[in-house]
Amino acid sequence: MTLRKRFTLFTIFWLIFILILFNIFVYLFMTKITTRSEQQVMTNKVNLILENNKIMDKDHLSDEGLLREFYNVNELIRIITPDGKTVNLQGSDTDLLALPVKFEPYHVQGEMFVGSTRVLYMKVPLYEDSEIIGMLEIERKLNLQDSYMKVLVAALSVTSIGAILFAIFGTYWFTSRLTAPIQHMVQTMREIDRSGKLRKIEIGDKEESAELLQLIRAFNQMIERLDRTFARQKQFVADASHELKTPLTVISSYAGMLKRWGRDDVKIRDEAIEAIAKESERLQNLTKSMLMLAEAEQEDWLSLQTFDVVQMVDELASMLQLTFQRQIRVHTSAGDLRMSGDKDKIRQLLVILLDNAIKYSKEPIDVTVSSVKQSVRIHVTDKGIGIEENEIQHLFERFYRVDGARRRTTGGVGLGLSIAKRIVDLHEGQIDVFSKPGKGTTITLQFPQTLKNTSGR
Repeated sequence: MTLRKRFTLFTIFWLIFILILFNIFVYLFMTKITTRSEQQVMTNKVNLILENNKIMDKDHLSDEGLLREFYNVNELIRIITPDGKTVNLQGSDTDLLALPVKFEPYHVQGEMFVGSTRVLYMKVPLYEDSEIIGMLEIERKLNLQDSYMKVLVAALSVTSIGAILFAIFGTYWFTSRLTAPIQHMVQTMREIDRSGKLRKIEIGDKEESAELLQLIRAFNQMIERLDRTFARQKQFVADASHELKTPLTVISSYAGMLKRWGRDDVKIRDEAIEAIAKESERLQNLTKSMLMLAEAEQEDWLSLQTFDVVQMVDELASMLQLTFQRQIRVHTSAGDLRMSGDKDKIRQLLVILLDNAIKYSKEPIDVTVSSVKQSVRIHVTDKGIGIEENEIQHLFERFYRVDGARRRTTGGVGLGLSIAKRIVDLHEGQIDVFSKPGKGTTITLQFPQTLKNTSGR
């Protein structure tokens, strides 16, 4: 069952329930009010009759004029003696005249049904010198009141049916407006599923509820994120294909050269073997970097622990000095500076930065470690060739190299800084680049000593 039908049926059910209760209350209330009014009229009439002294005289109970002036249509007024005889009677209604004669020596009043008509009755004993000489009885049909009640029931029924019909159309119209954005969203999802193209839901000029606007905005934001993700995937595939094409072309060309002339020409054979080995190594590095970047996209890539940053930087600097025979100077004012994070990933991040500094500079490299407001700050400074200002904003893009000369000199694949940026982001940190061509580059890292959000890692 659709949300629209469910909401409409729920609303109609409760409306009918409330209308039934209301109609019952109105009917019973009006019945009680009209009955009480008629009973008061009968009480007043009895009091007026009893004010006549003749009615207290046994000899005048049968006077015809005693009750005539108080008689009304749809009424029966009679006087009954203790022996059960009717000595005075005013009335012409056959139903009331057919009522049995019964003497009651005490005051009685109430309501009964004669056929389908309500009848009020009142019986009052008559005394003469403390002796009961008879009983005054008044019977009154409520024909007029019953007809009014029938009109009331008809009016309540018509208005209730009208209210229900109005509620049905009103609720259907309201739920149509309420569910229109949801239906539009479902239709958009189906079109996305059918065509494979992402689409946003357009927010029209109609005034929608805040909840629906939030739902639409959340959906559109999700589509934007998916669109950016797909765009990055397409770009990544395109860049990877381009990067893989070059070494494969070189390998294929030299393999063909070996096949044609390499058997007899030692120089060509040696050149081809060296080129194929070099490009194969480059392919391995490229594949390794691509796999590492794919792993870095996972939220649970980190293995958190608390470690000493200064000790890790000292050990890494000593290892790289021995490997590349380059001087790396570590500066710190803190003997023990601890932070929470993935020690191996932070070490990998510094390897990437120091490797770039070694490639693009000849002078000693400086690494400064300090503590600033519950944060760890690391500066990696080289005095190399530097970077143009308009190139800095693209440094962390995948497969981006500053210029062709660097690529030929260093053989990089352009993924190192993308991996570095991902490591920084997962550690809730910040990375900034300051560089001037010909003077060198400083890369600043800043991490919180304790990660705030460790869920999913």
